Amino acid sequence: MAAGKPHGIVDSGYRAIDALSSEKGYKHWHEDVRPDTTPLEAGMAWLVNSKLKTGVDFLGRDALLAQKKSGIKKRLVCLKVKSPVPLVTLEAISRDDDVVGWVCRTSYGYSLGCNIAWGYVEHPEKITLDWIRSGKYQVECMGEVYDAEVSLAAPFDSKT
Repeated sequence: MAAGKPHGIVDSGYRAIDALSSEKGYKHWHEDVRPDTTPLEAGMAWLVNSKLKTGVDFLGRDALLAQKKSGIKKRLVCLKVKSPVPLVTLEAISRDDDVVGWVCRTSYGYSLGCNIAWGYVEHPEKITLDWIRSGKYQVECMGEVYDAEVSLAAPFDSKT
């Protein structure tokens, strides 16, 4: 590290990767996307939309077409949380004072100066973008409840 010091090289590690990918909205397979989620629920429909418009068959095609027609019941969202304590995952997400989901990944957003939580919110019938955007969100951490700002886009540089 001494040789790199004049060039501004510093230690960085896995937590830096987590924080940067969380700010940028890059998904993690084991946290944001799992075997029990679909690309539509994870906000990654762009990965399958072109194939769904063709006759190309692939594993899960029929399920995705059915889900696209009927609507999704859970959706990955990003929450900026102004809590003084670090989040650890599996915190409850509330919308208008009703628990509607769980946090699946957290990190501190150094560029934003707050905790970032990615989590799934659920609706028993169908999730709409208006439903997501219209609620007042909170995240519970260690028995305390903190206000959260919900977004469907990455919180940092969301245009790319």
